[in-house]
Amino acid sequence: MTTEQTEALIGMTLVVAILVLMALPSALGVIRDRRIDRQIREAQEAQEVREARQDQKSSSRSTVPSTATWYAEGRRSKKLVSS
Repeated sequence: MTTEQTEALIGMTLVVAILVLMALPSALGVIRDRRIDRQIREAQEAQEVREARQDQKSSSRSTVPSTATWYAEGRRSKKLVSS
């Protein structure tokens, strides 16, 4: 290998190394963003499942108001009539 070939090889290696160093932060940022997006999507899906379960539980409950609700509504209607 001649001196010129060695210098060319060193130059190409340095250019490739600089290119990798310039592109590495961008690639790491893209990977990080995808991970965060996946975590957000999973959390939203889990929230939807929890809400669906809550809706099923609340729809299976009786719709008869509690005594406290019945009492409060009665007092409210009396206030409206008396004022």
